[in-house]
Amino acid sequence: MPGLTADEWGIVMLSLQVSLAAIAGALPVAFLLAWVLARVRFPGKILLDGFVHLPLVLPPVVIGWLLLIAFAPEGPGGRFLALFGISVLFRWTGAAIAAAVMALPLMVRAIRLSLEAVDPRLEAAARTLGAGPWRTFATITLPLAAPGVLAGAVLGFARSLGEFGATITFVSNIPEETRTLPLAIYAALQLPGGDSAVWRLAALAVALSLAALVASEALTRASGHGPMQGRGRHVL
Repeated sequence: MPGLTADEWGIVMLSLQVSLAAIAGALPVAFLLAWVLARVRFPGKILLDGFVHLPLVLPPVVIGWLLLIAFAPEGPGGRFLALFGISVLFRWTGAAIAAAVMALPLMVRAIRLSLEAVDPRLEAAARTLGAGPWRTFATITLPLAAPGVLAGAVLGFARSLGEFGATITFVSNIPEETRTLPLAIYAALQLPGGDSAVWRLAALAVALSLAALVASEALTRASGHGPMQGRGRHVL
């Protein structure tokens, strides 16, 4: 984007790095949770569903505080990572974890809807023709659900780009390490004469987020969850 300074380009690249890492880490977890919620019946399922969607309703600062406790040196996550000489506190990897947690509910919802839309008769027909569970999943379920999975990933990417509260609470606002687009906009607002930087970064954030939302909507429609097809479906 013309007009960005070298530092601002660095912020953009860091934001993309954090968001891509967040989606890469969250997507397998989101798919597993969506599969369990869509295909498995068990007592307390609604509690798991509610727990998965907690980041949508909790203040982001609470999520960041819980992550700080979990990954502190004395926390369970911090002690585990210390075995490998790894720390995510005040690092971009911590920002990716915060973004992944905040994006997870949106990804689970999109993937779950795509799995529920797969016609079980097609899977049953594949099994009657001799396909095992894994082959049925690879050749029937996954291809049919793929647009919804991609839509969830793109929507999660957009959410990751906009993550602020959990990130600043968990890993602070450190230049060239954890200062993503939202944090850079916040920092520029605190500086005299920072209006021009705010306009440039905000315009870029709007453009990236809008592109991701349009792509997610297109993929959602491709998966059969348009305004008419999805009517009557719900998550909880």
